[in-house]
Amino acid sequence: MRVDGSAPATSAATADSAVTRHRELLERAVQATRERSYWSAFPESPSPRVYGETAAAHGQQAFEALLGRRFPLDQDAAGGWVGAERSPYGRDLAVTYPRPDLDAALPRMQAAVPAWRDAGPLVRAALCVEMLVRINERSFEMAHAVMHTSGQAFVMAFQAGGPHAQDRALEAVAYAYEEQSRYPATAVWEKPQGKRAPVRMEKTFTVVPRGIGLVIGCSTFPTWNSYPGLFASLATGNGVIVKPHPRAVLPLAITVQVVRQTLSDSGFDPDLALLVPEGDDERLAADLAVRPEVGIIDFTGSSAFGTWLEEHARQAQVYTEKAGLNAVILDSTDAYRAALGNLAFSLALYSGQMCTTPQNIYLPRDGIDTDEGRKSVADVAADLGAALDRLVGADAAAAELLGAIVNGDVLHRVEQTAADERVAVASRVVHHPSWPDAQIRTPAVLLVDVADSGPHDQECFGPVSFLVTTGSTQESVDTFRRVVTAHGALTAAVYSTDDTVVEAVRQAALDVGVALSENLTGAVFVNQSAAFSDFHATGANPAANATYTDGHYVAGRFRVVQSRRHLPAAEAPG
Repeated sequence: MRVDGSAPATSAATADSAVTRHRELLERAVQATRERSYWSAFPESPSPRVYGETAAAHGQQAFEALLGRRFPLDQDAAGGWVGAERSPYGRDLAVTYPRPDLDAALPRMQAAVPAWRDAGPLVRAALCVEMLVRINERSFEMAHAVMHTSGQAFVMAFQAGGPHAQDRALEAVAYAYEEQSRYPATAVWEKPQGKRAPVRMEKTFTVVPRGIGLVIGCSTFPTWNSYPGLFASLATGNGVIVKPHPRAVLPLAITVQVVRQTLSDSGFDPDLALLVPEGDDERLAADLAVRPEVGIIDFTGSSAFGTWLEEHARQAQVYTEKAGLNAVILDSTDAYRAALGNLAFSLALYSGQMCTTPQNIYLPRDGIDTDEGRKSVADVAADLGAALDRLVGADAAAAELLGAIVNGDVLHRVEQTAADERVAVASRVVHHPSWPDAQIRTPAVLLVDVADSGPHDQECFGPVSFLVTTGSTQESVDTFRRVVTAHGALTAAVYSTDDTVVEAVRQAALDVGVALSENLTGAVFVNQSAAFSDFHATGANPAANATYTDGHYVAGRFRVVQSRRHLPAAEAPG
């Protein structure tokens, strides 16, 4: 309702306790977005010292209890029950989910919006925080759900699917709250008229949501990628449709279950949030995207469908995070082993199935200078392979870093490299000690030249990367600039002991709008992004059309509509 966060007593009374409990956390989150230093609201360690001695066991039991049955979600199921998820680790989840009749459900959602709108920014933000606190309490259950839909190893599924995703959601809520609270709820406008009495008016400013939000989930990071859009739309007063990827429904079903229960407990209509699942052979997202009720779309996934959404969903504010060709420029280093170890981890983490994983590693044909002397291209290839071997080690340890391959296309892509004469680092099969049917592969690296056309000129999602030789570091920088301008990228990295080279890459990264990491050798990696500090998916190149971590990301989800009326000349202000 009012842009300063005030709300009518009828709705504020039902959420006073949430405001009281969470206002301090909300304001601390707002502060963190301004400072950009390290801060996290939700602990990332799955340690019993953090979450309790019984939390892990209870979370696994809760997950197992969901399998092989209808998911307990109190929403319309007139569209039937759907679901056929199979874990990348080899087990059928056999969970089915209720699909609503959209022609009946969307009018109900629209009817629920005015009360949610009138609750005001503070109440909405506090209730979103309450939702996240409740989701955090189910982090172990969520970890199993993410692991067995995305293929992430358990610890990564706990962190990325749980606390890290929750932090990203809270960050979006903080931006939404701050943006909506920027202006006063009312103002007295008084214009002097010389000797005559001034003209006086009272003006009221109300936040109006843009329309129903559509969140289109992905299979690799079902919560981490979906939460910013989901909670940004809710916090700005919109109802939200959550359309999960058919192979990764369960994490978002748990999420919608918590959101709906929190809304209901606080006196709001739970139909402000709907889960809309689909089968593998459907195109429900495309149908939903062009419905006139949909005013906001959040999508993470393929460039082809992201571009289709941008071109066809004209009635909506569309936010996309698409594929890109992430790059590393190798020029020189004074920490050769540490640099290769850092790069190896970035290539191996979750089998390269991250939108931020490096793909093209550019280096001069005549090699690079290092603290161990001049290294030829062949040396770099061999030493990178050795770094990967040291990192992944035995199968049991490798499985916990690599996770499982999430779909057949990625598996086919990496298996094809075995017959490729350009292989510099060969992929191998990894056997999971607990899940024998899991499809796990170590990364493959191919050696190509910048003058050759081939798969390095397009996105190659998964554990396949390229050492791309160039005539010089300057050609590497020029190629990086050209490729990102054409195809986009979400991350880039440079290794150089020459400040002028680092500055040249920095300027190129600014020109093409991509996040840059410089000389990373420690425990931070190019494909990691920290909530409240890093600006992920800047929206400054074709890989994304919106910054997922700033006020602009939330501002397009609402408008401020005013009303005004005359005040009697004699009436005192206020």
